[in-house]
Amino acid sequence: MEEVSAMKIRVKFKRWGVMKFIGHLDLMRYFQKAVRRAEIDICYSEGFSPHQIMSFAAPLGVGITSDGEYFDIEVNSTLSSVDAIRAFNDTMVDGIEVTGYVKLPDNSKTAMSLVEAAKYKLYYKNGYESPYSLEEWKKIIDEKFNSKSEFNIIKKTKKSEREINLRPLVYDFNAKEEDGTICFDIMISTGSNDNIKPELLLSSLYDSCNIEYDANAIAIHRIDVFAKDAESGKFFTLLDLGEEI
Repeated sequence: MEEVSAMKIRVKFKRWGVMKFIGHLDLMRYFQKAVRRAEIDICYSEGFSPHQIMSFAAPLGVGITSDGEYFDIEVNSTLSSVDAIRAFNDTMVDGIEVTGYVKLPDNSKTAMSLVEAAKYKLYYKNGYESPYSLEEWKKIIDEKFNSKSEFNIIKKTKKSEREINLRPLVYDFNAKEEDGTICFDIMISTGSNDNIKPELLLSSLYDSCNIEYDANAIAIHRIDVFAKDAESGKFFTLLDLGEEI
């Protein structure tokens, strides 16, 4: 065990199977227990009710699988990245696996505040068929979306509705075939300012084609989330900000 002063750690994990149905609050409680079982030397807040110093980035909705979920912790001392990942995974249930563990600079912002975009794969579930062929989808996406400067929709929330232009909030949108199934690759704005759900984009494209969107037909998988360099405009993963121990 390497004895050091309190340091910031970023953990990456993936989720699949039945664990996609676990809500965010339950997932937080799960990892709080996992930290204790893995004997991670986590820091606790001060006061009458101390809690683990832990924060998650861009929580997923229920029913979505992912290869790119993150949380930050502060630790008093740490194992190596390889040993910490092994310690975590020795405590994991089927459906969750820790895949990254890096040390962050002392002045790093939280993962939650850094997220600017997320990449998703949407595809048709078994038993459901696409209303269009792959070539037809490619043409629709190009003509109705990628070639346009505006794609205005009405975004509804519990309290209000407003018109927004989706086009500048979508960084990549294309269709492909994978394992005999039509898939949509979408990289979209995610974060505190403009948080767009990928199903909103796809359902809006369905609307523009005057066909009904069936949410039950589409599976959603998040590939990763990204921060953005303010000067270059380039995207990078949240693990890129740290280094292995």
